[in-house]
Amino acid sequence: MLKNAREFRGRFLCLYEQFFIITCFKYQLNKQISTMAPIKLLLLIFLSVLFTGSISSQSIYSFKVNTIDGQQTTLAQYKGKTILIVNVASKCGLTKQYEGLEALYKKYKDRGLVILGFPCNQFMGQEPGTEAEIAEFCSVNYGVTFPLFSKIDVNGEDAHPLYQYLKKVLPGTASKPDIEWNFAKFLIDKDGKPVYRYHPKVKPAELEGDIEKLL
Repeated sequence: MLKNAREFRGRFLCLYEQFFIITCFKYQLNKQISTMAPIKLLLLIFLSVLFTGSISSQSIYSFKVNTIDGQQTTLAQYKGKTILIVNVASKCGLTKQYEGLEALYKKYKDRGLVILGFPCNQFMGQEPGTEAEIAEFCSVNYGVTFPLFSKIDVNGEDAHPLYQYLKKVLPGTASKPDIEWNFAKFLIDKDGKPVYRYHPKVKPAELEGDIEKLL
């Protein structure tokens, strides 16, 4: 029995590649194609393996982000950690989730959990402040110590590439992959692969079981 979706995806891609190669070689033998065809065939096989391999090995680590104080960085600094990514807002009915997020961070950070907060003003303009104002609000009102980043869009044409990727891997529902509201959550495993997506109303404490599995 497969342990998780990542193992299933890896086995599926492996079986797909094997099936593709066997099928192509059978076609070559049956049709007795010209001497140039094997070269084209091998190139096709190579491109297929390269393409499927790139999808299966893709992670979040290459995405560029700006910290809350404007410094550009990548998520590579969090390699080997379990990551919880959240789009946050200061004037939302769910803003009190900051308390639960900070509690999660304090409980599990020494075991390898990091929480990344991305302010977003796309939902009823509930994150109107500057980055400095957001950082002060989080610190003064909720004692936030986990990393915060500059404001981004999570939906639409200007959605940050990180969120484009997250929604592609974990679309929620096929008919509506967009982020539903402030405080949607994505849990990433230690290999940088998105594993779970949570609705904004799911409280941070409800994630503990899944977090434990990935630490």
